[in-house]
Formats: sequence, C-alpha cells, structure tokens
Amino acid sequence: MVFMSKPALEQFSFIRNRKPTTFFSGIPLIDLSKPDSKHLLVEACEEFGFFKVINHGVPMEFISKLESEAVNFFSLPLSEKEKVGPPSPFGYGNKSIGQNGDVGWVEYLLLTTNQESISQRFSSVFGDNPEKFRCALNDYVSAVKKMACEILEMMADGLKLQQRNVFSKLLMDEQSDSVFRLNHYPPCPEIEALTDRNIIGFGEHTDPQIISVLRSNNTSGLQISLSDGSWISVPPDQNSFFVNVGDSLQVMTNGRFNSVRHRVLTNSMKARVSMIYFGGPPLSEKIAPLPSLIKGKESLYKEFTWFEYKRSAYSSRLADNRLVLFERIAAS
Repeated sequence: MVFMSKPALEQFSFIRNRKPTTFFSGIPLIDLSKPDSKHLLVEACEEFGFFKVINHGVPMEFISKLESEAVNFFSLPLSEKEKVGPPSPFGYGNKSIGQNGDVGWVEYLLLTTNQESISQRFSSVFGDNPEKFRCALNDYVSAVKKMACEILEMMADGLKLQQRNVFSKLLMDEQSDSVFRLNHYPPCPEIEALTDRNIIGFGEHTDPQIISVLRSNNTSGLQISLSDGSWISVPPDQNSFFVNVGDSLQVMTNGRFNSVRHRVLTNSMKARVSMIYFGGPPLSEKIAPLPSLIKGKESLYKEFTWFEYKRSAYSSRLADNRLVLFERIAAS
C-alpha cells in the first residue's frame, strides 16, 4: 500500500478531528484462573459484550510463531500475495471487505479452521516450507479454540444453565463453521498528514458468529462502541486476548449478552497485525433464545439456522444492524 492522490482516497472513510488517542481504562479484565471469573464474564457480556482475558493458557510460543508467519506473508510483494486471492470465500484480500462495497485500509488472509482445506495455492506463497505456516496456524487455532470453549462453558455456569456445554459444543462440532482471519493495517502517516484525520482500517460492525477471540501486536487502533453510542479506544496488549460477544450468542441469551459494535482505526506510525478466531456453529444449527433464559419473558428473536443468518449477514453492509431482520415484532 502506497501514498495515494486525493481522488483515490475518496473511497476510504475517515474520522474527523484527529486527536491524541485516549485509552479507556474500564475494559473488563478476566483472570480465567480465578473462581469468580464466571460471574465477571456474565457481567462483562451484559455491559460491554467485550472483555480481556489473562491466564488464558495459550502458549506465547504459538502466538509469536504465527505472528511471525503473518508478518512474513504481508511483507511479500503484492503480486505474490495476490496469488492466493481474491477470497472466494477464503484467501487474500486487499482494501475490499466483502462483496458489498465496504473498503478499509487493510489487507488480510481469511482462512478456514479446517486444516485439510488449506489448498495448494497457499503452498506457492509460503515458500519452500508451507508446512511451517500450516503447523503454526494449527497450533494457534487449536489452543485458542480450546480457550474459547472454556470461556463459553464458564459463561454457561455464570448463567446457571444446566447444560454446561450448550454454547461450546457448537464450536467443538466437526461441522463447526469457524473461520480465522489475519489482518494487516499498514501505517499511513502521509495520508493522515494530508487529511488531518484518522483513516478507518476496518469499519464499524458486529461479528455474526458466537464468539470472537482477538490477539494483536502492541499497536493501538481497536475501538468499541458503548451502549450510549460513544466510541472508546482499547489499550493494546500483545500478551492477552480480547473477546467479543457475537450476534448468535446475543440471540441465544435472548439479548442478555450484547454483541459489541467495533472498528479499527489505522495507527499513523506503526503497522497493526491482528489474528482473530471466529467461533461459529454448524451451518444447519438452529439459533434461537435458550428456553431456560426466556422463562417469564418473551422471545426477542425468531429461530433461524446459522446458514440463513450467515447468508443474510454477508449480503449486507458492514455497519448494518443485521439482527433486525430476525427480531420478533411485538404485536401492536
């Protein structure tokens, strides 16, 4: 990605009134080794739909190896990276996010978590030893998936659900439709100096899956939206993980947990590299509020399959409220 003329920049979105970043100090911090974590998880999901976890059990070796592989890939010439693009649905993408006109100052690799599906076209890009990338990816995703399932089981405990694996079993299913994403946000000092604004790397959205687990290098940019609509900047932490509630988990908890709206602004001086595991259910899985969480209340959502919701979500724009189409409309 290189400096662009003003007309070429018109496709991108900016945040006005660029100011020094002020980090929000109130992000919930969950120590997964502590016995009270299940209650803190529920509180965090109700208030923010977002939290940070420590003592997560993912070896730092797995994190650093995969990040190193990602940095090596994104450092390749564009012509080499484009050999594994465009994403259909998996592969390399640059600036274009989805098929509905959304763009961002980002390049990415979107991958299935099914290792057997990482096709031959990736081998040509990862040099003489594509197995090195495959192994780094497999180690990392396996460890993060295990952590995500533990978190979901703690949430079920905190909600006093009889079936402790009611959420986690959807990620553990062999047919689980989970995906993994590597994002690279190059610095853009010339552009931000020219416009005196922050350029948006990835526009505001919620994640449609059950849960998202994010790790990034020590570079700022991530913002989440609070319940009043204000945006707050999340302090970077390369040793911890950030977890998002997804739309599907919001539905399953009948709106008790909030799917967090978030975005990424570019850092004018440093490249940001993030790695996100999106834990999704099988395509045929029916998504609906759990009966035990509806008692004495009305169901806020219609039942739908993950395939139906995924198809609807991916045919919308990033910033759209995707769940509104699946809400039950109260009788007037």
